[in-house]
Amino acid sequence: MDLKKIGKFIIALRNEAGFTQESLAEKLDVSNRSVSKWERGVCLPDPNNMTKLCKLFDINYNELLSGQRLKTSEYEKRAEENLKEFSEIETAQNKKLLFYENVIGYMSSVAFLVLVFTASYVEMPIFTRIILFVFGFILLIVGASFCLKIETETGKYKCKNCGHCYVPKYSTVYLAQHIGRTRKMRCPKCGKKSWSKKVV
Repeated sequence: MDLKKIGKFIIALRNEAGFTQESLAEKLDVSNRSVSKWERGVCLPDPNNMTKLCKLFDINYNELLSGQRLKTSEYEKRAEENLKEFSEIETAQNKKLLFYENVIGYMSSVAFLVLVFTASYVEMPIFTRIILFVFGFILLIVGASFCLKIETETGKYKCKNCGHCYVPKYSTVYLAQHIGRTRKMRCPKCGKKSWSKKVV
């Protein structure tokens, strides 16, 4: 996916329609900076803004992501290529988020252990000891909650019985038995409980 080409296409569409960056930003209810970033090929508009752009300039998603107006004969080929590229981008983002989950998990666990160890073995007033214990548990719970939120919303879980991939509710993930990122949950398709593995 050529972000620079998409950016030039947005500039051309904007000029055709007689918009400045400022007036386009106002029309889409975004900042001038956002429009500038799209046009410079720094990033893509989010899905909501893609929809607004397509409607405003009377183009479709495939044309926007291709950075050009498409003839009927090119449409199917470009749609397949764009879908593949989008899938690759999503997989890369999911892997990055799961890496952050690990970092948050390890940091909150280490902080908890350091605080508990300090409170247990260092000479200090009882009130300070209690505060360290409480703060350590709060850090651990907040860290675990963030990790579970990331894990729930990133990728899908694959049912061991039928192979169906699904996104469960946060509460289901929170309460499920688990070994790493594999959790014992009921599949919404086959209705059976199995060890569902996280896939990105």
